[in-house]
Amino acid sequence: MTDLTHVDEAGEAAMVDVTGKAETDRSATAGAFIALLPETLAAIAEGSVAKGDVMAAARIAGIMAAKKTSDLIPLCHPLLLTGVKVELAPREDGLSITATVKVRGQTGVEMEALTAASVAALTVYDMVKAIDRAATIGDIRLISKSGGKSGDFERDEDAMAPPTPQKQEAPRLVSRGYRRAPGAATAVRPRTVDLGPATPRATHSRADAFRTFLREGRLQVSAWAAEAGLPLGLVYGFLHGRVGRLPRDAEEKLAKAANATVKDVFGSE
Repeated sequence: MTDLTHVDEAGEAAMVDVTGKAETDRSATAGAFIALLPETLAAIAEGSVAKGDVMAAARIAGIMAAKKTSDLIPLCHPLLLTGVKVELAPREDGLSITATVKVRGQTGVEMEALTAASVAALTVYDMVKAIDRAATIGDIRLISKSGGKSGDFERDEDAMAPPTPQKQEAPRLVSRGYRRAPGAATAVRPRTVDLGPATPRATHSRADAFRTFLREGRLQVSAWAAEAGLPLGLVYGFLHGRVGRLPRDAEEKLAKAANATVKDVFGSE
């Protein structure tokens, strides 16, 4: 006989019979994360996303999803939920989503919380996909639950988090005076640029060299990609490591648009 509650003695999938269980207060909290470009996060904060208020739409979608969980997950019981709360918090690299669901009933609400967090993340993607198709959803997990026969559960979020990389002193470079973003001053003046953690030039990858060229020249990615005739998503994907090496013709177009050589932009021919 299996220990899985959704499988009967014959090994068939079955809804758990909760008829004899007492009604108790139960709750569950789940989380999700969607990785976004800095430009996308800025657009969300400014309220300039074409589809509207991203966070408001995601919160409402998460609440609705929690109430519809039994329609989506075959063996879940329909529940009269007493509370659903969905929160979104911006991070440096995306949005963190937390959903808490409560019920007074005969079964738990873990799936309702997980569904709410997942659908909230999917809604964020739908709202921003026109400007950030490479947005990535992940880290969907149960954070905590209380009530019921199995007792309480609390995930150690700190233990699950990846280690924070040690910061190094960043180099200070002077702009070489390449084309500036629209609206920038026309005069070419030396400016200091913070390039983040120091990396020896000899060990730079093509993406590292590209980032350095971009920052030194104060180039605007969207304007540069448009002038080169390349999809913005392709350039952003390469810039953030989601796309491997760019096609040779794409490298040449970017270099030409910046009045530079492929070696200048990418570190090698």
